[in-house]
Amino acid sequence: MEKEKKKSTTLRLDARVLKKLKLLAVEQETSIQSIVEALVIDYIEKHTTRR
Repeated sequence: MEKEKKKSTTLRLDARVLKKLKLLAVEQETSIQSIVEALVIDYIEKHTTRR
């Protein structure tokens, strides 16, 4: 199976928000990358009109 190709981006967050996000990632044994990607996918699905 071929791996998905990913692109990099930069995200600027309030320091307090980032700290909370890091703590959640550790607690959930996941990465900030995985959390943000899941949130973005959910947002796109919610705001994309079906054709």
